[in-house]
Amino acid sequence: MHTSLPDFEMPNEEQVHLAAESFRLLSDPTRIKILWALLQGESSVACLAELAGAAPTAVSQHLAKLRLAGLVKGRREGTFVYYSAADEHVRRLLAEGLFHADHIDRGDQDAATTAGPARAAS
Repeated sequence: MHTSLPDFEMPNEEQVHLAAESFRLLSDPTRIKILWALLQGESSVACLAELAGAAPTAVSQHLAKLRLAGLVKGRREGTFVYYSAADEHVRRLLAEGLFHADHIDRGDQDAATTAGPARAAS
């Protein structure tokens, strides 16, 4: 059925695996808070812990996982490490998820499917 569609193409197994891993890592509320804070600018573990309402040790563990998944990056300055979101893809992914959640929360399912990610990122 789908094979009769002219431009239909399934993602390859590696793409599916990596996307699923990214979504799995984003399924934690603390990680979403950390990433959202990092999308506003570079930050330290202590600052992220305060913003996310979590212990610095927990934030460090979350950041290590997010870094391994390629969602955040770190920059060392002396004894401090400053973290930031890896790239614009992370911004769009998180913004779209939060935008969708906002519209579901308000019961506005039609707006959630028509507005698109450009509005969510603004």
